[in-house]
Order: sequence, then C-alpha cells, then structure tokens
Amino acid sequence: MEHTDLYKKILENNKEWVEQKLAINPNYFKRLSEKQTPPILWIGCSDSRVPANEIIGAEPGDVFVHRNIANMVIHSDMNMLSVLDYAVNILKVKNIIVCGHYGCGGVQAAMKNDSVGIIDNWIRHIKTVYRLHNRELDAIQDETERFNRFVELNVKEQVFDLGKTSIVQAAWKSGQELSIHGWAYGLNSGYVTDLEVNLTSNQELDEVYQLKFNN
Repeated sequence: MEHTDLYKKILENNKEWVEQKLAINPNYFKRLSEKQTPPILWIGCSDSRVPANEIIGAEPGDVFVHRNIANMVIHSDMNMLSVLDYAVNILKVKNIIVCGHYGCGGVQAAMKNDSVGIIDNWIRHIKTVYRLHNRELDAIQDETERFNRFVELNVKEQVFDLGKTSIVQAAWKSGQELSIHGWAYGLNSGYVTDLEVNLTSNQELDEVYQLKFNN
C-alpha cells in the first residue's frame, strides 16, 4: 500500500510542478520544447543525493547530464562516449564538469575487497585509480581523510581521461571552446569544492596521450 501511495504522490507532484511553472510563465514548456542549448555537460554520480541541476541552481535545459556509479569516464563505455560526442559535437557545450561527492559508495567499495555482485567489474576501474595513487593514499592514517582524498583523486583522473578521448581532442584541434573541470560535492554541506583541475587543450596531457589528426 505504501508503494502505491508513493507512486500516486509523485504523479501529483508532477502536476503541481507543471502548474507552478505555468503560473510563472505560460510559455515555459513551449519554449523548453523548442530546442536545448545547454552550455554544460555534467558527468556525475548516480547517487540520488547529488542532483546536477539543483546543486548549481540551474533550470531544465541548462545542463546535459550523464551519471554513473562514481562518475567514471571509461573509454569502452559507449553510453558515456555517446553522451560526450553528442554534447561536444552537436550541442557544442563549452564546459564539462566532472562532479564526484564525498561519501561516495562506489569509491568506498573500491577501498575494500568485499564482493557486492556485478558491480565488482565497474568498481575495478576505481581500484585502478587507487593503484595509481596508492603511495599518497596509504600514507594518510585517518580513514575518513583517506576516503575524501580518494574521492578527489578519482575526479581528477576522470577529468584527464576525458581529455584523452578523441572526441575532446578533435574539438580542441578544430579550435572549439571547451574546458573540463573537476569538482567534489559535500553531502553534509551542499557546497562544491573546485579541485582546481582544469583542462583547455591536450597540451596539458602527457605527450603520449596527445593525438595527432591528419586533417
């Protein structure tokens, strides 16, 4: 019965939301349906407590969103690549934000060895980030501090992994304005921390990752 009540409630919430928007602007949905021109691609965690639009005070249509467990950029993930390609080459977004969050369950699972099911295969990619930074992380005695730092380092690696994609590098090659940024969101504060990892060209990547295009 509770599930039925919840389902009815969220349908009622939708009607109330529509009415509120129309009361402010009768053409709100007409305008929204005509075209999307978001300036931002958001790559975030699937965690229900990290809503992309609300965090930055954005309206529908302002942010193109891709979310997965622990905000990962995996080069064999066709879903992520398809979103990235559409955002960069069709929507012409100018900023990509990778937003992780402190207290991320996926990152926490990667710090342990417990098997939790098929997600183990996804978490393995997060464990690779730990391996890249194991000296720094293992030197942090406080477990919470180590966890928080792992969240930050994971975001930074995903920023660089975005820069390594042919999609992003081709855009830079063509002179397209495109910047990539890394953030960490605080569940207990609501504030984001700019991790000060910002890419605007492939010159900021190790040379081995700098793709050369024939045209």
